[in-house]
Amino acid sequence: QVQLVESGGGLVQPGGSLRLSCAASGSIANIRAMRWYRQGPGKQPELVATVISSSGNTNYGDSVKGRFTISRDNAKNTVYLQMNSLKPEDTAVYYCNADVDVVVGSPTELRYLELWGQGTLVTVSS
Repeated sequence: QVQLVESGGGLVQPGGSLRLSCAASGSIANIRAMRWYRQGPGKQPELVATVISSSGNTNYGDSVKGRFTISRDNAKNTVYLQMNSLKPEDTAVYYCNADVDVVVGSPTELRYLELWGQGTLVTVSS
């Protein structure tokens, strides 16, 4: 079963830090890109950060630039989101997303899939 599993959410005080992890597992031949989205209470979903596997290039939403860092461990098929200087408005459910090629049938038969994690809650409050 191909899936993304997130961890690392929780309660943190304003100004604090938290690191989220997202591990991809299953018959994945290639991960093209990985992203973190979030949806706060009463808010629209927001793209937080992206990392492109082939180049290592990263991109961030304006609201998190300079505070959040996305990184990836290719050997572990895992992406991380280091969140520093957290603010109450960062409170949200954070979702991991990935564009992957999975093996179907023979090793040379690949199919593109977009995967989503189950979400992990981050609460920033004193």
